[in-house]
Amino acid sequence: MTYSAPAADLATETQRPPRQYLPESFTVTEWAAIEPYFIELRDRVIRSAPELEQWLLNRSELESVLSEDLAWRYIRMTCDTQDQAQAEAFQYFVSEIEPNVAPYDHALNEKMMASEFLGELDPARYRIFVRSVRQALEIYRAENIPLKTEISTKQQQYAAIAGAMTVTLDGEELTLPRAADRLKSPDRAVREQAWRAIQERRLQDATPLDALYTELIGLRHQVAQNAGFANFRDYMFAALGRFDYTPQDTFDFHRAIRETVVPLIDDLDLERRQDLALPELRPWDLDVDVSGKAPLRPFETGEELLEKTVTVFDRLDPFLGQCLRTMREMGNLDLESRKGKAPGGYNYPLDETGVPFIFMNATSSLRDVVTMLHEGGHAVHSFLTRRLPLSADKHPPSEVAELASMSMELISMDHWNVFFTDEDELRRAKKTHLESVLETFPWVATIDKFQHWVYENPGHTVEARHQRWTQIFDEFNQRTVSWQGLEHIKPYLWQKQLHLYEVPFYYIEYAMAQLGAIAVWRNFRQDPAAALQGYQRALALGYTAPIGEIYAAAGIRFDFSTEYLRTLADFVRDEMAKL
Repeated sequence: MTYSAPAADLATETQRPPRQYLPESFTVTEWAAIEPYFIELRDRVIRSAPELEQWLLNRSELESVLSEDLAWRYIRMTCDTQDQAQAEAFQYFVSEIEPNVAPYDHALNEKMMASEFLGELDPARYRIFVRSVRQALEIYRAENIPLKTEISTKQQQYAAIAGAMTVTLDGEELTLPRAADRLKSPDRAVREQAWRAIQERRLQDATPLDALYTELIGLRHQVAQNAGFANFRDYMFAALGRFDYTPQDTFDFHRAIRETVVPLIDDLDLERRQDLALPELRPWDLDVDVSGKAPLRPFETGEELLEKTVTVFDRLDPFLGQCLRTMREMGNLDLESRKGKAPGGYNYPLDETGVPFIFMNATSSLRDVVTMLHEGGHAVHSFLTRRLPLSADKHPPSEVAELASMSMELISMDHWNVFFTDEDELRRAKKTHLESVLETFPWVATIDKFQHWVYENPGHTVEARHQRWTQIFDEFNQRTVSWQGLEHIKPYLWQKQLHLYEVPFYYIEYAMAQLGAIAVWRNFRQDPAAALQGYQRALALGYTAPIGEIYAAAGIRFDFSTEYLRTLADFVRDEMAKL
C-alpha cells in the first residue's frame, strides 16, 4: 500500500482532502439531505471494474463524512455531559440518522457482492474488505435497527451517571479520577479515606447501574437471537470480525494468564506488603509507591503534559511529534479532568480529515503520562492510515489498534527522563508502569471471562451476577489482599468498567495487544531503529491485511499461547529486576 503523500507530510496537513463526490459545502443536518446520495449509490449502473472501484471510493467518502460528524457529536457530549444540547445532538444522529442509514448500508453491501466485476478487483487489495462486507451481510437483520438505536440511547446513560460522580475530601469536591490520586499518598489513612469515599460514591448509583446493565443485556440478547445466534457473545465475535480466533481460544488465554501471570502478581504483592511493613495488604495499599515517597508528579497542567509528550515523540521520530503538534494546532485535544466530563480516555479517529481527537482526564499522575502516550500511539496510527483509499481500511481490529497504543507506552520509556529528571523518580516510574503491564493481563481476563458468563446466561439474576463476578475477581486478582469488612463493595467493582456498558466484548484485545507490545519492546531493546520502522510499517497497513500479517510486519507473532505468554512475562520481570 502506498500513500499519496510522503509520511512526513501526513502529519502536517490540517485540511481535509478535496471531496470527489459530496459538495464541499455539504454538512450533516437532517436525513432528507443525506438520503439522495445513498439512493444514487444504490441505483448507479456499474459497467466495469474501474467504475466499481470509483463507486467504492464515493461510498467511502459518504461514510467518512457521516462518521466524522457523529464523532464530533460524541466528542462534544463527552467533554461536557451536563450540556443538554450536545447530548441531544448526539441522540439525534443515533435516533434519526443511523437507523435510516442501516438499510441503505445493507443494500450497498448487497450491490457490491452481486457485482459481476467484483472478481476483477485486486484480491490482495480488497480481500479483507470483501471478507468484512460478506460477514456484515450474514448478520444483518432489519428488525435489529430499532433495537440498536435503543441500545445506543441507553449506553449514553452510563457516561452521564459516571460523569456526575464526585466526592468531597477535606472540604474539596473532586472528580473520582482526582480523588484516586490520593491512593498514591504515603499516608495510609489518606489512602483509605479516599478509597472508601470513591467506593461508597459508586455504590450510590449501584442499583441504577445494575438495572441499566440488565436492560442492555436483554436488548443485546434479542439482537443476537434475531440474527440467528445462540447468544450475544457469538454474535459479537461475528460483528467484531474475529476471524483469527474463537471463544475457546480466549478461554485458553484466560487459563494461561491464571497459570503464568497471576503467580507473578502474587509475588509482587507479597514484596509490596514486606516493603510497606504491613501485616496485611488492603485494597488502598496497591497504588502507593513502596519507597514511602510522595506520589510522582510528572507535570502540572494539560499543556505541560502535551509539550513533554511531543518532546518524547520527537526523540523517537520527528514525524511522531509532528502528529501531536498538528492535533494541537487544530484544537483536537481535551486533556484535563473536570466535573461534568465523561470518565476515561480515548483517541477518536476522524475519518474525513484524518486528524484524530484525544480525550482524557489528566490529574498530574504517572497514569496520565501513560494514558497520553497510549492515546498518542492511537493518534499516530490514525495519521499513518489517514490517506488509505477506503474508510474501512482505516479501522483495523482492536488487536491491531491496541498494539499501536501499548507499544508506544513501552518504546517511549527510554525518553521518560523528559517527565522525570531525577534518576530515582525515573526508576520508580518505569517499575510502576511495568508492574501495571503485568497487571493488565489478570484484569482483562476478569472482565472478559465475566462477559462470556453474562451473555451465555442472559436470564441471570442480579444476585447471581454479583456472585459470579466475585468468583471471577477472586480467581485473578488481589489473592494476597484482605477484603475483610469490604465484602459489600467487591460485587460492584465491575461497574467502573465502561467497556461493559458501551463497547461489549471489546477488552480481551488489550491483553492480546499487550503481548504484542512487549514483543515490539523486546525488539526495540535489541535494535531501536529497526523495531520502530517495523512498528510504523505494520500500522501503515491499516486493515488491508489479516492480523497475523500485520503483526509479522512489525516483526512479532500474533500468538497468545501459554509458552509465548510466559516468555514475554518473564522478559518484563527481568527488565524490572534491572531497575
